Amino acid sequence: MEKGKNLSKKLHKNRDDLAGEHVFGDAGQIILLFLFLIVWIADSFFLQYSIFLTEYIPSSIRNILAVIVLLFSAYFARSGLKIVFDEVREKAHVIRKGVFSRVRHPVYLGAILLYLGLFLFSLSIITLVLWFIIIGFYYYISVYEERILVEKFDKEYQEYMNDVPMFIPKLRR
Repeated sequence: MEKGKNLSKKLHKNRDDLAGEHVFGDAGQIILLFLFLIVWIADSFFLQYSIFLTEYIPSSIRNILAVIVLLFSAYFARSGLKIVFDEVREKAHVIRKGVFSRVRHPVYLGAILLYLGLFLFSLSIITLVLWFIIIGFYYYISVYEERILVEKFDKEYQEYMNDVPMFIPKLRR
């Protein structure tokens, strides 16, 4: 675990206000992104092996839903990244503002929604299966990172976990 913390600090220029992340978090995200895109492109545009659902749902409906999901994806990812990396805090603390008041892992939610949006364009069953695997990956690294945060912030982060859901946003405060 110490090795993962050191790598995370190197990647984020020794920012002491950041708690750390899973050592394989970034690499896993890149690998899954490339895998998903290769499978999605191959199945959606060339092989067309598992896109039979497109016969039942008009492309106009699929495309509108996909664009809406992609807009939410961009909102959660951009807002979360902006809060975490654009603001240097003098002392590390649990972030509860903005999208972090609605969901504990907005950047990961943004990534999950990105994959969902791409799936909606083609309804490729193979990419739907990959999407569930990706959700499992994000859940795994979220739980790991939350252990680090509980170690660092103790009761403050445990209260935050009780108040704010992991991935499904709170609509009301």
